[in-house]
Amino acid sequence: MPYNNIIGRADVAGIIPAEYSYELLNGTAQESFLMRMSRRLRNMTVYEEKLPVLSALATAYFPGGDTGLVQTSVINWTDVIIYAEDLAVIVPISKNVLNDAKIPIWEEVKPELKTAAGVAIDNAQLYGTNKPSTWPTAIIAAALAAGHNVSEAAYADLYEALLGETGAAVSGLWGFIEEDGFEVNGAVAHLTMKRKLRNARDSDGHPIFNADPAAAGRYLLDGAQTYFPTTGITNSTQKLIAGDWKQLCYSMRQDVNFEVFTEGVIQDASGKIIYNLLQQRMAAIMLTMRLGFALPNPINRVNVIAATRYPFAYLTA
Repeated sequence: MPYNNIIGRADVAGIIPAEYSYELLNGTAQESFLMRMSRRLRNMTVYEEKLPVLSALATAYFPGGDTGLVQTSVINWTDVIIYAEDLAVIVPISKNVLNDAKIPIWEEVKPELKTAAGVAIDNAQLYGTNKPSTWPTAIIAAALAAGHNVSEAAYADLYEALLGETGAAVSGLWGFIEEDGFEVNGAVAHLTMKRKLRNARDSDGHPIFNADPAAAGRYLLDGAQTYFPTTGITNSTQKLIAGDWKQLCYSMRQDVNFEVFTEGVIQDASGKIIYNLLQQRMAAIMLTMRLGFALPNPINRVNVIAATRYPFAYLTA
């Protein structure tokens, strides 16, 4: 991990006004696919909070006859804990660069900061990249454990791989999710999947997934919109991830906060000092935020087995 990145004179940078703090939070939510698609809970007031999750369903009975005995049932809940973890970055800047800058370049830097925060969040919870250990298992890993992965090569065409089935025992991608009691409400795909969806045609040569010229670039898969982020959070191995995104929830512990330092040191993991802000006449801007994710996976009447019940699935080549 780098500890010596710095915005130099050639890069040029301006001071970050305080009023941009909350704007960055909104930007992060827009740039993060997961924060846009998943369900936001109320803000956390402590480091960890418990979410009661239904774990046992009630059963009703016919007592039989006029005086038959009514049986009892039980409803159970278990706790899923959501932990707030820090997301942070330090940007060191030479004071001379700040003073000599002729124009403010915050408007140029701001979109990249928004994207970087969103990418870090999405990569962590989708693929496990630098994921905090307290967050739930990454979606790709959990979908694989549940057997919710489909190889396009095993099907006659893309339509069958996504929405159909090959024989009674082999389901398409959507089928895995629906068999567990969930409805697919969206998908995220690698940009190269756009070409494959665009070229999928019926026997008469008509596009299967997008027949509306007014909706250019928008692809609905059985009514669920597919998104093609250009932030680099998708890859050509897990080409498309679909699921019930509202089953994934998150909560904010602390909104985006900026702190500007003119004293102190920046050091690497071994303790070596990389920058001494006072002696090197530098400023450092630290961005921090705290949030947590949870995937409660409550029991439902379609699939009562937690080990095989999962609201996401993915497509491979």
